[in-house]
Amino acid sequence: MIREVTPAEYLATFAGRPATLLVDVREAWELDIARLPGALHIPMGEIPTRLAELDRTRDLVILCKAGGRSLTVARFLEAQGYPSVANLHGGILAWARDVDPALATY
Repeated sequence: MIREVTPAEYLATFAGRPATLLVDVREAWELDIARLPGALHIPMGEIPTRLAELDRTRDLVILCKAGGRSLTVARFLEAQGYPSVANLHGGILAWARDVDPALATY
């Protein structure tokens, strides 16, 4: 079962911790509209070929637009043996709604 964290929970629990890596699986054009600082960008389709960039010792929090793609990626990573994977529930849309209303949405 993949852990779901809200943007507020992410900020309270994971943000700023060196052991945490926020992974944005959206496409490049989506990042041109809205992005979160410090997130590692790996589009969903590239995840299988870029696993070496994801440290298995870190807490991975996966982000997309609304939470669907990131949940799929989180499940894939868990199946690949990553021990600490969470989905950012609601994605960048929830972040804009709950944390940073100035963040552009699409």
